[in-house]
Amino acid sequence: MGGFDMDRRQFLGTLGAAAVVTSCGKKTPISPVGPNSPISDSATMEYRSGVHGEQVSLLGYGCMRWPTVPGNSAPGENNIDQEAVNELIDYAIAHGVNYFDSSPAYCRGFSEEVTGIALARYAREHYYIATKLSNFDPSTWSFEASKSMYKRSLKLFHTDYLDFYLLHGIGMGGMENLRGRYLDNGILDYLLEERAAGHIRNLGFSYHGDITCFDYLLSQHDKYHWDFVQIQMNYVDMFYAKQINKRNTNATYLYGELEKRGIPAVIMEPLLGGRLASLTPHENEQLKAREPERSIASWAFRFCGSFPNVLTVLSGMTYMEHLQDNLSSFAPFQSLRDDELQLLYDIAHEYVNFPLVPCTACQYCMPCPYGLDIPGTFSHYNKMLNEGKVNDNPDSKEYQRLRRSYLKSYAEAVVRERQADHCIGCGQCLEHCPQHIDIPAQMQRIDQFVESLRNNVL
Repeated sequence: MGGFDMDRRQFLGTLGAAAVVTSCGKKTPISPVGPNSPISDSATMEYRSGVHGEQVSLLGYGCMRWPTVPGNSAPGENNIDQEAVNELIDYAIAHGVNYFDSSPAYCRGFSEEVTGIALARYAREHYYIATKLSNFDPSTWSFEASKSMYKRSLKLFHTDYLDFYLLHGIGMGGMENLRGRYLDNGILDYLLEERAAGHIRNLGFSYHGDITCFDYLLSQHDKYHWDFVQIQMNYVDMFYAKQINKRNTNATYLYGELEKRGIPAVIMEPLLGGRLASLTPHENEQLKAREPERSIASWAFRFCGSFPNVLTVLSGMTYMEHLQDNLSSFAPFQSLRDDELQLLYDIAHEYVNFPLVPCTACQYCMPCPYGLDIPGTFSHYNKMLNEGKVNDNPDSKEYQRLRRSYLKSYAEAVVRERQADHCIGCGQCLEHCPQHIDIPAQMQRIDQFVESLRNNVL
């Protein structure tokens, strides 16, 4: 019964008091032993139990968006700021974060390497490594190529076992893709053997797209015994994922199917690609009126953490201020009340009526063969829309000011040669987008809007 959707009242009724997490305890993590790692209030971090007794920090570190060094490095070169990564990981571990999620596909292929270097300064038992078999390209679908990718991950993390290992991007490309990448080539059978041998402690998958694939793998739970599953969940996607994109599945269904099987959920995109870090001025005011000292983003993180079957909530924290703000949401953690959950659902209902581009800035569409900054263009447009700075009424008093503001900030956010007007509509990005965005159409829409601003003809 794939894709069944409850309404909000039904879901809140089934959640009930369980939304207020009481079953997840705290423990004092092993003290970090790496350099420059002062112990502070790490014992206040909320921890959740994995199926094998792991105590996982409720805040997980997503290693997709590490800080880079200034300037543009050549394609294929590592431009990640290793010193900054070390500092971020030191601070995270010192404050109780112990789950680090990477992939061979992240950071132009260098995420595992730089994350492994930073983590290797600590004793192996002080952290959990999560990474993925990201064999997206058909050239990596063979058993030997996929096995080589898995072995390379072990090498880059300087370890002989992985704590959490995922089949990456299940649902992208449908059942044919699933069979070609994992089933027909025998690699899933091999990974099951690796789990039995202790080289993989927990085996799961991340889901994007075709619900048939999600339902199929869960139907085989008695065979595969999934230890966890990673899903996209936030207070908008709970009920409106399909409205944003008809090929997506509402998180009420995804979470519910995992919960009834006792499979812990790892949450990705709690901020919907950063779009829930700042809402419209009216929505921001509603949240600030309740919690003046908390950031808007903290509501989205606490929302995900308020569900008892959530193992950890991932955040790609590029800067120290992001990490510190998120730590304040989870250490200590305060679950949302039913009335607060309802407020977020009401905000979500307003949110989906905005013409936002449903981009999560995952970077899978990059690099564009024509050099466009696709996620940067979408991110800027969404930001300006959320802030009420997209004005299509030339008769309004604010039009000229907002027109100049948009053009100025667009030029600062995206280099002129990488803006939407350079898109030729080749469509090479389409198959790579897990949100199934019609990227050329959205780029054309933004280009038309920007050109009208430049020509002052709106």
